[in-house]
This record gives sequence, C-alpha cells and structure tokens, in this order.
Amino acid sequence: MAKLTDLKEWHALESHAKEMGDVHLRELFDANDERFQNFSLKFDKILFDFSKNIINDTTLDLLTKLAQVCGLKDQTEAMFKGDKINITENRAVLHTALRNFSNEPIKVDDWNVMPNIIAVRKQMQQFCDSVNDGKYLGFTDRRFTDIVNIGIGGSDLGPRMVCEALTPYSRAGVRMHFVSNVDATDIHDTLAKLEAETTLFIIASKTFTTQETLTNANTAKEWFLDQKGAKLKDISKHFVALSTNEAKCKEFGIDPKNMFGFWDWVGGRYSLWSSIGLSIALYIGYANFEELLRGAFEADIHFRNTEYHHNIPVIMALLGIWYSNFFGAESHAVIPYEQYLEKFPEFLQQLDMESNGKAIQKDGEVVDHMTGPVIWGTAGTNSQHSFFQLIHQGTRLIPVDFIGGCTSHNPIGDHHDKLMSNFFAQTEALMKGKTVEEAFEEFQAEGKSIKEIEALLPHKIFSGNKPTNSILYDSLTPHVLGSLIAFYEHKVFVQGVIWGINSFDQWGVELGKQLAKAILPELTSKEKSKEHDSSTNSLVNYYKNKRHS
Repeated sequence: MAKLTDLKEWHALESHAKEMGDVHLRELFDANDERFQNFSLKFDKILFDFSKNIINDTTLDLLTKLAQVCGLKDQTEAMFKGDKINITENRAVLHTALRNFSNEPIKVDDWNVMPNIIAVRKQMQQFCDSVNDGKYLGFTDRRFTDIVNIGIGGSDLGPRMVCEALTPYSRAGVRMHFVSNVDATDIHDTLAKLEAETTLFIIASKTFTTQETLTNANTAKEWFLDQKGAKLKDISKHFVALSTNEAKCKEFGIDPKNMFGFWDWVGGRYSLWSSIGLSIALYIGYANFEELLRGAFEADIHFRNTEYHHNIPVIMALLGIWYSNFFGAESHAVIPYEQYLEKFPEFLQQLDMESNGKAIQKDGEVVDHMTGPVIWGTAGTNSQHSFFQLIHQGTRLIPVDFIGGCTSHNPIGDHHDKLMSNFFAQTEALMKGKTVEEAFEEFQAEGKSIKEIEALLPHKIFSGNKPTNSILYDSLTPHVLGSLIAFYEHKVFVQGVIWGINSFDQWGVELGKQLAKAILPELTSKEKSKEHDSSTNSLVNYYKNKRHS
C-alpha cells in the first residue's frame, strides 16, 4: 500500500500547517463574527463546538480529502456490514450490531447475527426484570442489594464508567461494585462491605480463563461458601457468567441458564453494549440500558450517513490527526465538567490507546508518522488546580476536549453555574491567552511600579492559541451517554483508517501476560531465579527473600 506520508493530500496538509502555524485563534475570531456558526454542529441533544481550533475552511477541506483518499467510506461500510476488518485475528468488528435497532440483517460468513443478539438482549431483560422484581432471590429468599462485577479491561472499564455516569438512574436499594485488580486488596475491601445472602456476583470472562478475573472469582466463591448457611449448590443462585465457556462455568458452579454469551467479533473495549453490560442493566434497569443502546445506534446512523464536513466523530478524528501529525501534539486531554463522568477519561484511555497504540501498518510495514496520542484527564474543576498550568503555559501543545451539561442532576444552589463558568472561562483563556499589553495594564491597575512590572511581566503572559473542543449536552441521560461513547469509538476508528493500522487487535497486551505466567512458579520455588536478565533475576530474588523471611 502507498505510504500515507507520500500522498499528495498529506503534502498539501504539511504546507497548510506551516501557513496556519503563524495564525492565532484571536485573529480567526476577529476576522469572522460567524466562526461559531461555521464551526459547530448539533446532534440531538448534544452541541459540538470546534471553533476554538487552529483551522479554517481550507483545513477541513484538506483533512476530509485525506480521509477520502484513505478509503474511509469503504472501510466504514465494511465495518457496519460485518466484513473481517480485524485482519490479524480474521474477525469482524460488530459492536455497532449490538446496538442495531433497524431491520437490517448483518452477516458474518453469511450468518445473520441479529437474531442471536436479540435473543441475548431478551435473556438479559428477563433476568434483570426477575432480579429487580424480586422473583429471582438469594439462597435465603432475600432480595439482592449488592451486585459485584468481576472482570478486567473492557469487562470492567466500560460497565464501571457507565454505572457511575448513570448513578442518578440507579435502582433504589442496590449498590454496584467492581473488582478488577488481582491485587488482593481490591477483592478484600469489596467483600468486607457485603452480606453473602444479598450479593449477586457477575463473572465477566469470555473464555472463563482470564487469570486476574478467575483469581478474584475463586476468592469470592471461597468467601461465599465460608458464610453461615451457604452451600455449594447455592453458588448457582449467587454467581452468573458473561462467557462462552459452558464447561468451565458449570465446573465453577454456575447454572448454564445464567450464562450470557457474546461473540468473537465483540472486542473487549467495545463490549459494554453486549452482555458485558449486564451490570449496567441490573443497576439502572433494562429500559435505561436499552436507551443507552439507542443513543449509540443514533450516533452510528449519523456517523455512517452524514457528509464529513458535518460529521461529528469524523471531525473529532480529523482534528486529532491535524494536531498529532502536523503540529507534533503527543497527548490529548479530556476534561468532563460532570462529576458523574469522572471515569470517562480512564475509559477513553483504553478505547483509544489500546486501539491505536500501534507502530505497524496493516501491511506489516513500520509507520513513519505519529499514531495514537496519550489520552489523559480528570474531572473539572479539580483538574484546573493540578495540571492546567502545563496546558496554559507549558512547552507542549495539548488539545483538550471539554465536556459538560446544561443542567445538573443535583441542582443545589449556584454550584452548577459556578462549575460551568469555569468550563467556558477555561476554553476562552486557552484560546485568547494574555498579551504583554493586557498583563501590563493589569499590573498598572494594581499600582505596581515599573520595576516590579518588568520583573513579573514575563510570568503573567499566556500565549493562548491552545485548541479545544466543547461538547455540551442538555442533561446526562442514558441516551446522551450512549451517543457520546459512540462518537469517541468512531473517532478512534477513523484515525486508525487514516493511519493505516488495525485498531481492533491488542497484541501488545500479550507479551507481559506470557512472561508473568513463566515467572509465577518461580516466586514459590526455593531455587534462585536465573532465567532472566540480571535486573529481573535480582528483583525476583529480592522479592522472594523479603516475602519469605
């Protein structure tokens, strides 16, 4: 395949970036009173403002031409239709089918996957309704008050983030817990809060062999059986599985009726839409879970059918390409001004960096350009008092997504106005900065002497010209959240297509796992470790001496 950096569209963007490198956002706004109208989009109850980016109409034209020449339209159709675009694993990529509410059949190897998806949805609905209605009870006939999801990676990050984000929709009297880390503290501290008679465990592992998940699951099982009155047969009432390995689930003690399947074309970081979302459905009710799916489905339609200049996830992706590949930006911050979205940046870290953290093209050649950026961030306004200094006055260009709601689920006093005033002020400050003249006038108004001003002036200048996107929604509902997640999923996909990489495998995760399996038996052996490099051998032996002394 032709190198991305050899394309004439790439060279045109390189030339244009040099021109735009001398342009300040202040100038762009001063020159166009309708800049916001020209560079913002509305989708359902979401407003996407990208006017505070170092772009003009030419920028968007050149970026969309790059997307077109890279085959984005064909690749998008291939994904939605079930073609095996995950070439290294020979798999389709069909998280979009999981939230499909059309009558369109979607086939993999001439097999329509939709009847099976609908059947699992129905199974989830019936189970959720029976638990929530008090028909499905624990071994002492008490209702479940606590649900524990045991998984890792996509089987944890997605459901955990969504459950926290949609806390206002949670069912009364139900507490949701997540255990992922194999560090014993995670499962220990969770179990300490629970009562066995009223706890339901969800074990999320496609193969039912994931080391971290099964270690925690077995510890939970042992704890359960140690509780007064609990018997081996009661495991089937208190443990359910999100898995395809019926034999292993039955061996654990799980009733096959309480196994919820999914398929090899469901990638872990895209799996919250599948049965992996059972914890979500139990926590907020199945009807709200379906609204989450419908929000994503409508975002899918927008992405698939909307012309690129008005396509929110496409523009998000193209802006990321613009800054990563033509301005040298190495990271991208995501700042939700919504406490319920505190874990959203952490979720996006896996979605983006596990997908596009690749240095090899689909054809096996090494890339000669930047690929996935480092994704990071935390909730505003906390972030303003930790790392915003770096964004405002540091030496690195860091594009930022600001995300917030027009209304709060907890309208106390003037909290929300104060929160959102910071949202708007930060995007303005990053765009405008503070000039020498403005800083000088401020010091004069404070009555400082010329000598004092000369000493302090360099420290009070802000260059501005820092790009931001603003995403405003009416209120954080299941439907809105579904759309928001889907937009970011499609952003990652578009960037992978342009970079020519496979966004749907994660071989980089495997090597550490393989080596950990080799090292584990060494930790209990009396023999000194000698099989590794000098550092690893010494670390292992030091640990063993301290552990067993």
